[in-house]
Amino acid sequence: QVQLVESGGGSVQAGGSLRLSCAASGFTSGSTWLAWFRQAPGKERMVVAAIYTGGTNTHYADSVKGRFTISQDNAKNTVYLQMNSLKPEDTATYYCAVRWGWEPFFNPGDYNFWGQGTQVTVSS
Repeated sequence: QVQLVESGGGSVQAGGSLRLSCAASGFTSGSTWLAWFRQAPGKERMVVAAIYTGGTNTHYADSVKGRFTISQDNAKNTVYLQMNSLKPEDTATYYCAVRWGWEPFFNPGDYNFWGQGTQVTVSS
């Protein structure tokens, strides 16, 4: 069974940092895209960052470039999202998701397996 478990969410003040983790199991993370999406109340779910486990490819939303960094461990079964200089507009539920294949697709509909999400709240 494919399982994605997020952790690391919480409440911080603007300018603070958080590191989210996504532990993946039930599949081999050798040729997959692991991505972080976020969704705020009343807003569409959008990709934040993604990493291709079969290479060095990464993708970032323009709104987080220079502030967020996606990475993976040596075994490629855990993906991290280091979030620095957090802003109130980063407040959302953050989800980990996976898709198989090399194609750089970042729409929610392209991902078939999802974690349950972790809440991030940034106060001003």
